Amino acid sequence: MELPNIFTQPVAQDIIRRINLLQPGTTAQWGKMNAGQMLAHCNVQYELVYDDNHPKPGFVMRFILRSFVKKIVTSAQPYKQNAQTAPAFIIKGDRDFDREKTRLIGYIRQTAELGEHAFEGKVSHSFGALSKNQWNNLFYKHLNHHLTQFGV
Repeated sequence: MELPNIFTQPVAQDIIRRINLLQPGTTAQWGKMNAGQMLAHCNVQYELVYDDNHPKPGFVMRFILRSFVKKIVTSAQPYKQNAQTAPAFIIKGDRDFDREKTRLIGYIRQTAELGEHAFEGKVSHSFGALSKNQWNNLFYKHLNHHLTQFGV
């Protein structure tokens, strides 16, 4: 199964359209996060690409991530509901919904503007070099999972 290409404007715009359907009080169909926390959670994957504010995993953790987790997050296979997440992605406390929403939309637009060619062979913070298809799956699958979680 191939996932929609998040690097294209139509797919990026559709994801942004879905994000714009969210409200601060939109409730999750599963899980513990509120809408602001979910947006902050989705921002983490882009922070790992564009910002240098997360520590790189150590040797042992890098081995585990590349050996066992990489295939899960970069394949087209959907995530299971209530699956465990990495510590960096756990969002505690309230978040400013509008701020997180604006940040996420900005990251999605930046990624689409750069295009898939900018991601071919790009080194991931946690998984090493990834193909453009693996990057697409990582980005699209995660966003789609959480937007579905919130019914949009």
